[in-house]
Amino acid sequence: MSVEVLIFLAIASGFAGFVDAMAGGGGLIQLPALIIGLPNKELPLILGTNKVPSIFGTSAAARNYFKNLKPDIPLTITMMVPAFIGSMAGAAFAASVPKEFFKPFIVLLLTSVAIYTWRKPELGMSENLKFTNQKRLFLVALIGLFIGFYDGIFGPGTGTFLVFFLVSGIGYAFLKASGTAKLVNIATNAGAILSFQITGHIWWQLGLLLAIANVSGAILGSRLAIKGGSPLVRKVFLAVTFLLITRVAWDTFIS
Repeated sequence: MSVEVLIFLAIASGFAGFVDAMAGGGGLIQLPALIIGLPNKELPLILGTNKVPSIFGTSAAARNYFKNLKPDIPLTITMMVPAFIGSMAGAAFAASVPKEFFKPFIVLLLTSVAIYTWRKPELGMSENLKFTNQKRLFLVALIGLFIGFYDGIFGPGTGTFLVFFLVSGIGYAFLKASGTAKLVNIATNAGAILSFQITGHIWWQLGLLLAIANVSGAILGSRLAIKGGSPLVRKVFLAVTFLLITRVAWDTFIS
């Protein structure tokens, strides 16, 4: 690998960590950069390597968030465990399921998320918990399993979907939702890494080098999100969702 390509991937990974720490959607930047920078590598290897900087950056962002915010530990763990299992299962199927199968559905889902969030400016500005505690735990376990599977088999938009569900489905404010999503994302990344490692689809040297850049971006992004609060996170969330729609729609219907 040339120095130029490594620098390109490091810059992309740092920016991905910054964006992902604020509102999710880092896969919008990092995964396409790896595909462009490693044109001769098989997709499972790229997907597996992508998870290495992601888990380090996500962990750094989560640490920053919960130095300043109090997480709901039982709810978070209840979501993390099935997310880990789902991600392992998804990664196991990553080589056999064509990604084109998902793309039209992802465009539709992301468009619905963007419209719903944009039309409800009060959404996620303050915490307004829904349902009973028992029902909330059931819902986060179910959604964690499905989103974890999606993250393992494909991935882009995982953080966005997690934040949106925690805001609209559970009633979290955007800031707390983003912090909680980071912990769940650690679980999905860990499950995928374990599965990809079993099949030998991780380039650890490259992944660990990119992790340095991703962590740096994640620390900056999480600090800015904490300083700006839920209003800033909502704006970034909408911007990232729009970019995700544009990117996936281009891949699906144009390229």
